[in-house]
Amino acid sequence: MEFNNLAFSHKQLMTISFSAIMLFTAQIASAQTPVTPVVPDWALPASATHKQVAPPSDFHRPARTENKPIGIFEGQSDVGAAVVPGSSSYDPATKQYTIVSAGYNVWYVRDEFRYLWKKVSGDVSLAADMRYPDSTGFGDRKAVLVIRQSLDDDSKEAVTAIHGAGMVHLAWRPEKGLRVKDFEYRITSRGGLPGGKSPDDGVIAHAQRVGIEKHGDEITLWLSVFGEPLHQFGAPIKLHFDGPFYVGIGFCSHLPDKTDTAILSNVVFANKAGEVK
Repeated sequence: MEFNNLAFSHKQLMTISFSAIMLFTAQIASAQTPVTPVVPDWALPASATHKQVAPPSDFHRPARTENKPIGIFEGQSDVGAAVVPGSSSYDPATKQYTIVSAGYNVWYVRDEFRYLWKKVSGDVSLAADMRYPDSTGFGDRKAVLVIRQSLDDDSKEAVTAIHGAGMVHLAWRPEKGLRVKDFEYRITSRGGLPGGKSPDDGVIAHAQRVGIEKHGDEITLWLSVFGEPLHQFGAPIKLHFDGPFYVGIGFCSHLPDKTDTAILSNVVFANKAGEVK
C-alpha cells in the first residue's frame, strides 16, 4: 500500500507546523485581549455636551446573581448586568458593607446596580449609614435602600437614596416596565453649615443615615441629617407588593462602564414596621 498522497517534504511539514503555532498563538492572544465594553449612547452620563435619556423599552439584561449569604442578606445580584461586574464584601468587626458597582442609573424604565437582598413578605423596616470613600465621584451616584418585586431590571420597586451630591429621594416604579417617579429633597442651609463663602451662600447638608419603611402598602422615607434619631421625612407613597419580594441595600456609580464604591454600615433590618432606627 502506498501513501504518496500523504507524503510531505520536510520543508512542507515545517511550514504546516509554523502555521499551526501562529494560529494557536493568535487564538491565545485574542482570548487574553480585554474586550472594550460597548456603552449605548443613551447610557452615557449627563454632561455639558450630552443628555442622558431613557433606554429603549425593549432593552434588558438578566441579573447576575450569587445565591450565597453576605452579612444579614441572602444573596447579591448585579441587577441589569452592568457591563463591568460589581462586587460586595462585609466586615463583621465594623458591620460595614462595601459595595463596588458600575451601572448607568437606577431610574427611568430599567436599573443597573449591585444589590444585596433577602426575600420577605409583609411589613419592612430598613436603615443604614451611607458614605462614599471617594469624595470626587459622580454627583448623581446613588447608595440605595430598595424594595423590589423581582430581580428583573425593570421591576416594580420603591427606592430611597443618598446621591453623591447630597440629594435625597424617595422614588418608585409603579409597575414593571414603567418610568420611575420620585420626591426629591435638597437640604440647604444659609449660614448654618460650614463651607459657604458668605452667610448668603446655600450649603447642601449631606445626610448621614437613611431609612425606608413598608407598612401595608404605605412606603415612607426616614432621615438623619446630623446624627439625630431617624425621623419620617416627606410624604408617604402608596405601592403594593406581592409577597415574597426583595429587600436590601445597593449602589450604582451612575457611570455605565466605571465602578465606584459606597460603604453602608449599621444596617438595621426588621420584617415588621415601626423598627426604623
